[in-house]
Amino acid sequence: MNRTRPLHLSVTLVVAGTIVLLSGCSAQVVAAGSAAPPASATPSASATGATAAAVDAPTVAGYPVGEFPPVPLFQLPDLALLDGSASAFTIDLTARVGDHPGLTVAPAHCDASGAVVSGAGSAYLYGDGSGTYTGPDGTVQNFRDGSGTTVIGDVTIQNFGDGSGTYADGATTIQNFGDGSGTYVDPELAVQIFGDGSGNWTRGDVTIQNFGDGSGTYADGTTRIQNFGDGSGTYTDPGITIQNFGDGTGVVDGTPVEVAPIATVPVLGVFPTLATLAPLASCGTTITLSDGVLFDFDQAVVRSDAVPVLDALARALGETGAPQAVISGHTDAIGSDDDNQELSERRAAAVVAALRDRGVSGGLSAEGFGESRPVAPDEIDGADNPAGRQLNRRVEIFIPAFGA
Repeated sequence: MNRTRPLHLSVTLVVAGTIVLLSGCSAQVVAAGSAAPPASATPSASATGATAAAVDAPTVAGYPVGEFPPVPLFQLPDLALLDGSASAFTIDLTARVGDHPGLTVAPAHCDASGAVVSGAGSAYLYGDGSGTYTGPDGTVQNFRDGSGTTVIGDVTIQNFGDGSGTYADGATTIQNFGDGSGTYVDPELAVQIFGDGSGNWTRGDVTIQNFGDGSGTYADGTTRIQNFGDGSGTYTDPGITIQNFGDGTGVVDGTPVEVAPIATVPVLGVFPTLATLAPLASCGTTITLSDGVLFDFDQAVVRSDAVPVLDALARALGETGAPQAVISGHTDAIGSDDDNQELSERRAAAVVAALRDRGVSGGLSAEGFGESRPVAPDEIDGADNPAGRQLNRRVEIFIPAFGA
């Protein structure tokens, strides 16, 4: 048998687009998603004690008399989608609203009283960490305990919060049982990992079995390898039959030979667990528009060139089915408090009217805060800060978290 020193491998999950190695040690590791033909494996350096009388006996290509390739190890395809699937449980309005100058979509943060704190986060729409969201792309449920489900197009993901879960997209199905076992099936490949070091790998007419006790088999329609885990095994292809009895003797096409016992098949590693969903903490979504996008200086009449932005906002609000939204106006500190308060209220009311004109059916309310809620300093060390004042002159649309 092949006496090449086994190469030790550890179970590795690389979620950046590579493979998961599921093996302990072997003289041969196949490529991800494929099984190398056994006859192409690297031969050992010696003839492992084959007798002189058997030198002319048939051999496996590349191997000394009586030796044959090991049962190959196998690998799972890239399972980055398992850990990456957690991101499918969050839906952000950014894509719906679109990319417009002076407009941002961010998570809304609220204080203990429930009042919105302007200016930070990424929206998840789940408030206390649980809830249900349904939109044109699909449905997301987050149960706050690390579990949840999502159905978006053809993709269905279930995360049970204990390291187990399922994934299906119409072509690929993955089951993760959370105890080191799992299954992977796509149109070409089927892999089973049983968590006790055993498993099966099938692609086309190639089947590899690892029984987890040092034994295993390989078959590809023409070649069959058996390793019985006690140093004995068999090899058969259309041109040769080899039996290794594990006691230093064997038979090649009926001719006795001396041959070393074969190494056991290394056990498999475990199926990688599925990351749980962290509870989501956001009280809703805040969409912010610079005043210059909507209004002329010191005016509360919506500019004609603001139509695309308002159209996008109305469309996004309609698609999400948000039951309510609060539109708030804000100014910088230039001018009197009373004037700024009045201007902020009129601007908020103008945006509400524009959204209603575009068919937004959810409850819309307007409020103005004047210069009382800045998100940036109007002055820095006593000097005017135009950039800060520009950030403070804004209209915010707050969509409270909603769901079941």
